[in-house]
Order: sequence, then C-alpha cells, then structure tokens
Amino acid sequence: MQLLKGYRLGMWSKSHNLSKMTFRELVVAYFQYYAIQAYLLLTVASLYVAWAYPTTLLRGAASAAIAIAAYPLAWFLLHRYVLHSRWMFKSPLTARTWKRIHYDHHQDPNHLEVLFGALYTTLPTIAIVTIPVGYAIGGIGGAAWGFAAGLLTTCFYEFCHCIQHLSYKPRSPWLVEMKTRHMEHHFHDEDGNFGITSFVWDKLFGTYYQRGERPEKSETVFNLGYTTEAAAKWPWVANMSGGVAEGHPRQRMKKAA
Repeated sequence: MQLLKGYRLGMWSKSHNLSKMTFRELVVAYFQYYAIQAYLLLTVASLYVAWAYPTTLLRGAASAAIAIAAYPLAWFLLHRYVLHSRWMFKSPLTARTWKRIHYDHHQDPNHLEVLFGALYTTLPTIAIVTIPVGYAIGGIGGAAWGFAAGLLTTCFYEFCHCIQHLSYKPRSPWLVEMKTRHMEHHFHDEDGNFGITSFVWDKLFGTYYQRGERPEKSETVFNLGYTTEAAAKWPWVANMSGGVAEGHPRQRMKKAA
C-alpha cells in the first residue's frame, strides 16, 4: 500500500471525476496512469521480441490484424457474461475481483480510477486472446506481434471509455453514437449495449437498444443486481463497500456532501 501511495504522483496524487475534467486534463491523467504505462512498456518489449524472433511481414500483420479483429467479440463476451454475471459476487473467492473490475464502476461511472481495468485481469485476458493465435501463425514473432496489437488496442479502448464518461460533446457521429449507447448502458438499462467502440456484436446477439425501445429504466442499473437482499445472502461485496449504495450516483454524492 505504501508503494502504491508513493507511486501516485502528478495528477494521480488525488482522485478524479470525469464529469469535472477537461479533455486536456484527461489526456495528462491517462498517460500518467500506471496501467496505461504498463501496456505501453509491454508493447515495446513485445516489439523487441518480434524483432529478436522475426517472422514474415505477412504473418506478423496477420497476427496483429486477428488480435484487433477479435477484440470487440472478446470484450462483448467478457462484459456480458463475466462482468455482468451474478455468480461472481456469490463467492468470497471472486467477490473482491468483481467489485474492483465492474461493480465499483457502475456504482460511480465517472470515477476515473475504477474505470480502468485491473492489470491482474486485463493482461492474462489479452495474452489468452492474442498469443496462441499469433504463435500458430508466426511462431514466437507472430505471438509477439499479436500481443503488441492487443495491448495497443486495449489502450485505445480505455481512452474511448474515458471519453464516453467525460463531460465532453464529441463532434464525430461515430463518437456520439458510441457515447450515447454507453451512457444508456450505465444510466438506463445495463442489460444491453455491452460494446465500447463497436456495437456489431450487440446487434448480432440481440442486446443492442436505443433508449426509446426500453421505456422502463432498470432498477439494477447501478448495482448490477447486488441488492440489499442479495447482500444479506452474499455479504462479501457489501462488507468491502461499507454497505450497499442505492440510487443515482449524483444524488448519493449530494447527500454525502
């Protein structure tokens, strides 16, 4: 813990709320965050491995392209079936992980520190999705190209995710669509719009929606089904969170103030 406190320098010496940040402040905080720095350093290391164990340009490009193409589907499946699962909070072995990687984010969607994925979950996932396919295509060099592509794609996704929660009105129609659908996921009905930069898989799996198509707001949009009744049965997340927070995050913050 002391090491972590010592590391929180610059903008990360304090907490950040995306609804109160400018675009420039976000960019500075983004590149100072340890997880983003880790992804970039590992990308450099992967490119060195690709250079040390060369494969053909075609095989390297194919490994990287497949990693990038697989990312939207991998994210959709993880987001829908793991992050929005209810089995994770039912075990003391997975409750802490679930709280960190998604429950806290839905409890306070604009809290920047819990918006970023945790390295102990993201790095193994990136490796599993990219390295085996890359190795099958181009050996060690192909695996390195695939892993590097996965790391950079993660950086891109994390930044897009930040933009979606930033108090910022995009000019690009693509960004407007992306932000609108994601805000519906967080503030209207969490059972849909699981994509980040692409909603192709939501459309194919029938989870894509626009707010007018679901007039009723979900009662579990902020707690992901971890209600007071659920906490009575499976108390581990509540014990770590100081209870079960209910209602809109802004309203809770006003009451706390």
